Amino acid sequence: MGAVASSARGGRGGEGTVLGDLPESCVAEVLLRLDPPEICRMARLSRTFRGAASGDGVWESKLPRNYARLLAVAAAGDGGERQAAAAAALEAESLPKKEVYARLCRRTRFDGGKKEFWLDKGGRGICMSISSMALSITGIDDRRYWNFIPNDESRFHTVAYLSQIWWFEVRGEVEFCFPEGTYSLFYRVHLGRPFKRLGRRVCSSEHIHGWDIKPVRFQMSTSDGQQAQSKCYLTDPGVWINHHVGDFVVKDSSKPTNIRFAMIQIDCTHTKGGLCVDSVVVKPQYLRQKKLTRCYV
Repeated sequence: MGAVASSARGGRGGEGTVLGDLPESCVAEVLLRLDPPEICRMARLSRTFRGAASGDGVWESKLPRNYARLLAVAAAGDGGERQAAAAAALEAESLPKKEVYARLCRRTRFDGGKKEFWLDKGGRGICMSISSMALSITGIDDRRYWNFIPNDESRFHTVAYLSQIWWFEVRGEVEFCFPEGTYSLFYRVHLGRPFKRLGRRVCSSEHIHGWDIKPVRFQMSTSDGQQAQSKCYLTDPGVWINHHVGDFVVKDSSKPTNIRFAMIQIDCTHTKGGLCVDSVVVKPQYLRQKKLTRCYV
């Protein structure tokens, strides 16, 4: 790589060809076959590479097919829904595709700030995070059972904390125009109540009980008939864990996909408690780690 960079910057000591002699169209053909981070690195080699790396053709190939629709959601999150469609259409046509790509890679809040999405830089898939405040939680209005507490380890700075309950049920729903691909859905939870004491992170295990008696069941269904379910015991206090619910496939990005999901333990023979529910996470399947049941954050 060092020799290539030197060749790109160096002069013509002999009769050899340097990278700067390559036509920009040829360089663009090479960049089309690279990932976005690699394109940005290649842009440093020479003026020709930098020019090719800014071309609309290169970056449009890295955008999902429905990028204009995603831009509309981003515009609604930035400045209100009324002008979102018009602003998105204008941006999609007038903005360089590199800027459109950069905009979609930034985290965008929507649905009153309770959900956010962003484009994965390593592919064309969308990642999404849904706050616990957007979920339907049985007993959330009774402070004897549940409380929303501040937490700086959450993307939304607030988590739902369960002290004790008999009927545990946390449901949610989202409708979104996901780009084509296979996606995985997770519940992000934490056994124990994390907090800071004298600048150090500690975890209170005071209310943890009941999760080793019966497993928690996870369910998911989509508007086009896909279904998935799994179950596991909640273990390992003091660690944020993504519990895998299931996968779904999006074949048509022009239509919104409705997803319903649930985390349930409704065996009323015993109580359970001491659990933080942070969010529900959706991400492309290729980002999943090898562990199928859970992956550490």
